[in-house]
Amino acid sequence: MNKISRRSALRAGLAGGLATSIAAGTTMAKTNPDPSSIPDFDKWQLSEAEWKERLSPEAYAVLRKEATERPGSSPLDNEKRKGVFACAGCGYDLFSSDMKFDSGTGWPSFFDYLPGAIAEKRDFKLIIPRTEYHCARCGGHQGHVFKDGPAPTGLRYCNNGVALTFKPA
Repeated sequence: MNKISRRSALRAGLAGGLATSIAAGTTMAKTNPDPSSIPDFDKWQLSEAEWKERLSPEAYAVLRKEATERPGSSPLDNEKRKGVFACAGCGYDLFSSDMKFDSGTGWPSFFDYLPGAIAEKRDFKLIIPRTEYHCARCGGHQGHVFKDGPAPTGLRYCNNGVALTFKPA
């Protein structure tokens, strides 16, 4: 898919509201952001060749091909400092450190995300439907959201550490 058709598809998907229910009777309170509200959205609609050049092989596999890193492999799972967790693809701020918790899963986990930071869609790769989320700016795959997190949301945004960077406060 060329850069322009990818951009059109992503724009249509984001604007079309990919947010879906996590489980029967449970819907997300937030909706996918309007691409026109995202700073530098167009700048980050890169070709696959441009992403391959920009990212490490591991980051490319997760962010662009929706792979999953091994649990326990990311130092960001144990990151405790104040700051912001951003997309490793484009640097867009996704989570505040105040939203992070220790889920015991081996992946950085958050109970909420920053307004307008992520877009969601249904994932049927494991047959059971799951909600997958991506960076709202570059479309980079981050992880999946589950309804086994702490208050106040009851949600767990289970993130691949290689898909994140940490910006200390």
